Parts: sequence; structure tokens; C-alpha cells
Amino acid sequence: MTGDRAADGAGDLLRPLAPQVLGALVRRYGHFDTAEDAVQEALLAAAVQWPREGVPDNPRGWLITVASRRMTDLLRSEQARRHREDTVARWEPPRHWPEPAAGRPASDSDDTLILLFMCCHPSLSPASQIALTLRAVGGLTTAEIARAFLVPEATMTRRISRAKRRVKDSGIPFGMPSGAERAERLDAVLHVLYLIFNEGYASTSGPDLQRTALSAEAIRLARTVHRLLPGDGEVTGLLALMLLTDARRPARTGPDGALIPMAEQDRGLWDAGRIAEGVALVTGALGRGATGPYQLQAAVAALHDEAPNAEATDWPQIAALYELLMRISDNPVVALSHAVAVSMARGAREGLDLVDKLEADTRIAGDHRLHAVRAHLLEMSGDRAAARDSYLEAARRTMAFPQQRYLYARAARLADDR
Repeated sequence: MTGDRAADGAGDLLRPLAPQVLGALVRRYGHFDTAEDAVQEALLAAAVQWPREGVPDNPRGWLITVASRRMTDLLRSEQARRHREDTVARWEPPRHWPEPAAGRPASDSDDTLILLFMCCHPSLSPASQIALTLRAVGGLTTAEIARAFLVPEATMTRRISRAKRRVKDSGIPFGMPSGAERAERLDAVLHVLYLIFNEGYASTSGPDLQRTALSAEAIRLARTVHRLLPGDGEVTGLLALMLLTDARRPARTGPDGALIPMAEQDRGLWDAGRIAEGVALVTGALGRGATGPYQLQAAVAALHDEAPNAEATDWPQIAALYELLMRISDNPVVALSHAVAVSMARGAREGLDLVDKLEADTRIAGDHRLHAVRAHLLEMSGDRAAARDSYLEAARRTMAFPQQRYLYARAARLADDR
């Protein structure tokens, strides 16, 4: 393999292999922190050696071997530092790590899913789950995660360190949970990936509408989980939802970065390949077992993406899907989306009545999205003065600059049209 081809191969392989190698070390040795350090050094060695010497026939086995040797060194250093017999006994590593046979992996198991379950343990806060997932499974550096979430690197370092300590102190066994616990932990994993994607697709703060690195990483991780659990309808539904939503990304902003609402987007810019893949996934998922919230949201996204123009959107069907979703998910954002679909299918007044009822829900009453939807529906109903006030209120409540610009522009247009 030439140097250029080796470099390309190394770049393609290292990121998806990293969680598999980390999982293998944690399974064998424990000590999450030390294992991660060892894996990072193995990845660095691969990034240096593989482009020069070529990608090995068994890259995963190579990484596990190198990381294990480094793990042994780190644990022995810790033994020497502590000088306590009980600690020495507890930390004693294997005396020999056998070389993997050529062409065969060091282990047939892929521990990525178990690692995800560990990172998304319910003892961790959602923010910690997200940070640890991106660090341990996504392979992002702490600096990259800090930049993605617009916080100082020191803040993110502390957050990840606290999460690791919490995992260590919890005594979580490295293994696949069973029964109801497995379903609960999988729900947590999917929720974390959903949050990562949403923050990448529609940033809640900062100067940019989108942080494509985050949404791309969420899709990559969702593909990994789908590969490991291909028969799970909700895993398939989440991947489909991400693909169908991300397909619109090229048309969401203008040349100046300004937000373009879906009804005004150039649908010729939408990614037809992602739409086709997403539609095929959700179609297959809806035919298997119980239907969950991610499958229903993906079905809504498919109806949007398959409409040739905004006027052809099947709003009655979308409203019906949101009604099904509300039966299984007590989520005010879903209720707000349902109000929009009802207004498009049956008229703005019916939608406004539903929005008014949501004001009593403290989970969304202060959210800029409630005021933005009200503004849009008031504008549809012809009450331009009230719509302008609601646009301004929505703009004041959002921390995302592109959304502020859009909402202030809508309010200004209504004022100019008086």
C-alpha cells in the first residue's frame, strides 16, 4: 500500500476503531481513565506509523496490542507510585499480551455499544453523558467538544473528568445490561445521540445556525448503533430521522448565513441520496414491531422531504402522526409541532387555540419557539401587529444569533408593510 493510500486508510479506520479498542481494554483491565490514555497513545502511534509503513492487515488487533502494552506500562507506573501491596495485587496486569494471529482480530466482540451504555449511564447528567460519549466513543478531543458547545476548554475538561469519576465510583460492570435495564439504557443512548444531532443541526446559542461536525458525528454514531442492533425499530427510526433532517441542511441558510425556513428553501439543494436512504429505513422500521417516537418523527420528516414543494406537503397526515406521537410521548415540543401542522391543515385559528393551551406548560412557556410559532400563526391569520410583537418576543428569548436575525427581520418586515 502506498504512503498516500495508507494515510487515507489510517484516517478512515482510526475513528471507528477507537471505541472498539477502548472497549476491549476496559473489558480486560477496567480503569476507564487509564485505558483511554493508553488508547490515545496507540492512535497517535498509528497516525504516525501507518502512513509511513502501511496499514496493517489487522488494524484493530494492532491497536489493541499497542494500547495494551501502554496500559501495562501505565499500570506498573501506578504500582510503583503507590507502594501498597493491596493496590499492587489489584492492579497487577497480565504478564504477557499475545500477538493476534495474522488476519484475525484480537477479539470477535465489538464493545462499542457497551461503551455507549457506560457513557450514557443514568447516574450522569445529560450534559455529562453527551460530553463523555463524544470523548470516549466519538473520539473528539476535549478542545473540539468545548468548541462545539461554546464553553471554555477548562470547563469541558472538568465536566468530562467528573463524568469519568462518577462512572468509576458507580462500580458499573463492563458488560451488556439485560432485560428492562438494557432497554432503559438504550433509550438513554438514543436520547444522547438525538441531542447531539439537534445541537449540530440547529444550534441553541452562538453565531452559527449549524455545527455540522456535531450532526455528522451523531449520524456516524447512530450508524454504528444501527450496525450493532439492525433489528431495533427505534434505532433504525433515529438514524432515518437524522438522515431525512440533515438532507435539508444545504438549503437552510443563504449565502450570508441567514436562516431560510423550510417553505422557502430550494428543494433542489436537498440531498436526494440521504432522503432515499432515510425513507427506505423508516419504511422498513414501521413494518416491524411496536412503533416508537423516533419512527414517527422520521415518518413526519419523510413526508416533508418527499413533497415536491411546500404547497404539496401532506399536512393532514403530518397532523395525524403528531397526534399518535403525543399519545406515547408527553413532549411540549411535539405538541407545538402538532399545532403548526393543524394550522396548516385546518387553519391558523385552530392552531392558535392549541398554542394558547401550551402557555400553561412551564416546560415550554418561556421558550422562544412558542412565541415564534404564535407569531407565524398570527401572521397567517392577518393579525400583523400581534404577529410583530410575538416575533420580537421570540427574538429576545433565543440565544442563537441566526434565529435572532431571522425573527427581527420578520418583525421589521411587518412594521414596514403597515
